[in-house]
Amino acid sequence: MFLDQVKVSVKAGKGGDGMVAFRREKYIPDGGPAGGDGGLGGDVVFVVDEGLRTLMDFRYNRHFRAEHGENGMSKGMHGRGAKTLFVKVPPGTIVKEADNGRMIADLVEHGQEAVVARGGRGGRGNIRFASPRNPAPEIAENGEPGDELDVELELKVLADVGLVGFPSVGKSTLLSVVSQARPKIGAYHFTTLVPNLGMVQTEDGHSFVLADMPGLIEGASQGVGLGIEFLRHIERTRVLLHVIDMSGVEGRDPVEDYYTINKELEEYDLKLRERPQIVVANKMDMPESEENLKKFKKEMADAGEEFELFEISALSQKGLNQLMNRTAAILETAPQFPLYEEETEKEERVLYKFTPENKEYMITREPDGTWVVSGDKVVKLYQMTNFQFDESIMRFSRQLRGMGIDQELRDKGAKGGDTVRIDDFEFDFVE
Repeated sequence: MFLDQVKVSVKAGKGGDGMVAFRREKYIPDGGPAGGDGGLGGDVVFVVDEGLRTLMDFRYNRHFRAEHGENGMSKGMHGRGAKTLFVKVPPGTIVKEADNGRMIADLVEHGQEAVVARGGRGGRGNIRFASPRNPAPEIAENGEPGDELDVELELKVLADVGLVGFPSVGKSTLLSVVSQARPKIGAYHFTTLVPNLGMVQTEDGHSFVLADMPGLIEGASQGVGLGIEFLRHIERTRVLLHVIDMSGVEGRDPVEDYYTINKELEEYDLKLRERPQIVVANKMDMPESEENLKKFKKEMADAGEEFELFEISALSQKGLNQLMNRTAAILETAPQFPLYEEETEKEERVLYKFTPENKEYMITREPDGTWVVSGDKVVKLYQMTNFQFDESIMRFSRQLRGMGIDQELRDKGAKGGDTVRIDDFEFDFVE
């Protein structure tokens, strides 16, 4: 099966907890703090594997969890950092945040990596909090939580040349005779249900990847037929071979076919019309083909359409060498991927690198009168506080006071005894 869109959940490892410990050695009556730091949590990294062609591996495994860092230990020993979790994806995979569509990575080259979820840092042990005023602190931090998010993976097949055209015009037959690919071929529409790739070797030693796309029909860019599912794969092709059935055996007009397919490409992405396009007049061994070709050339000339046209018969393998040699020659000068780099960078700079102003915390009140303090920073402080020790709790209170949360609660009308909640922790407000 072919799978080119999937939603997965990733979670990086939590950092190890710091430890509260003291030296207990013979002849050392008053040993100082000796609690070590926790280790780093594991990252979740997506890496390109050129041996993969679809996202099928994610069909049944959609949850990826990295390991947690090891907790700190006594005698000042730090915990071990967790191993990175590598997740293999095929070339051409785009990684986006599922919630807002923000692009995280565009992975195209073998071995390319992207850190999708970063592991939390380890909590500090009490050896880090020793000072002249407090030489034996009972303070240690819990490990920082790792990133957790849902991501969407979208595969856009990486091919140099794409075959486009109506169903049953001979695209699959053409691919099968110019490469070692063996797509399903049948005398009915939509035989091809998934993109097929083949490596083409020309007579003069050039080679390129040719992709057979499922047949487009009118309205494909609006979701009609199978076209909308696979138009995304055409985005990354550098040259288009527009295959047209010149025999008219399906009852269609080659001129209308030409305009209809190009209209669908243009409505999906205007830049697709800027790609080099060769018109391939297929099935020239059929009786009506020569007459239809003359009519096609005349109407195209009258309309001012300019393109290269090759006459072939995929079934009898007529004219294929000339077509493949010319395609390879055009690829020599066609833009390399990523295409239109300046526009892409500009879009990313506007769309992805803009971050709105973000406050450290926010205070709201629920209908039952509970004050709720939310925000990434304050929740992280809570999660990294070890509430087993009074000194850690007092430190957490000082941090909240330093952020101005106490004063803002008073300004909003909080009274002594009111309930305040941070994450899942509730306590009474004290004026």
